[in-house]
Amino acid sequence: MRAPPGLARLLAARGWGRPPRRCLGAMARYGTEQRGRPNSPDYRLYFKNADGKYISPFHDIPLFAGSKEVLFNMIVEVPRWTNAKMEIATEEPLNPIKQDIKKGKLRYVANIFPHKGYIWNYGALPQTWEDPNHTDNITGCCGDNDPIDVCEIGSKIRSSGEIVQVKVLGVLALVDEGETDWKIIAISVDDPEAQKIHDIDDVKRHKPGYLEATVDWFRFYKVPDGKPENQFAFNGEFKDKDFAVEIIKSTHEYWKALLHKKADGGTIKCTNVLVSGSPFCCSEEDARLIVQSAPVPVNGDSVSPEVDSWHFFPK
Repeated sequence: MRAPPGLARLLAARGWGRPPRRCLGAMARYGTEQRGRPNSPDYRLYFKNADGKYISPFHDIPLFAGSKEVLFNMIVEVPRWTNAKMEIATEEPLNPIKQDIKKGKLRYVANIFPHKGYIWNYGALPQTWEDPNHTDNITGCCGDNDPIDVCEIGSKIRSSGEIVQVKVLGVLALVDEGETDWKIIAISVDDPEAQKIHDIDDVKRHKPGYLEATVDWFRFYKVPDGKPENQFAFNGEFKDKDFAVEIIKSTHEYWKALLHKKADGGTIKCTNVLVSGSPFCCSEEDARLIVQSAPVPVNGDSVSPEVDSWHFFPK
């Protein structure tokens, strides 16, 4: 018996019963392979290219989705409406997607009324790096040591591990626990509204309330964990597309320095298969052995009902 379409999408978003697969549509060039148990600390989602070779999504997937440098590839880490904080494992070889752990427990973002989980498809741009050794002239804070984050505001709920071609629309400058944490606002090029949304003002016009909800989400999402509200540069105002693209390009340059040993990456793993001239480049066989050393895929654990609880805060 097949699950109803809505239930099937929810199960896939939470990682239950998902076999190794290839991403569809614009994602046909990449596939993913699950290792370990979903909803557990050993779960990993590794990436392959169209030739079936294991790659690093952080380092081997191009930032630009075309020669004109107008479209960008986005790695989806967290599908919209889900709570598990899935992220690129920057400190592991080949950088699979895993669930973040804090204080020995799997991390789930809280539901802050009226939101359920993440309110966009959330992920990162490959081949970018917010350098923790660089103090940003705008925020006065150092980078957060991660690829730059993306909030994809299209209508489709994506899957963890999808690579989506996006148009960049603007950026929000979050200051998270003293670190610069840029949040790129983007929309998938295949979204029905992509042809009429080109910049941040178009988002305000065609999706009223979405940007305000985004600021509220980032301001409060750590409060249920006992942390203070997050702060923003520019008083929480979004900067436009051109500003966002310049930020992205600067983080791309920091990434280049990282991959060629011109910047100190600390514990970040720069293992890659395709980056020309990088001293961290490994063989296809080495990459295969990295994946095969991970736990074999098994069915997922259940998620605690507490994940669906709501939290209320005055605004």
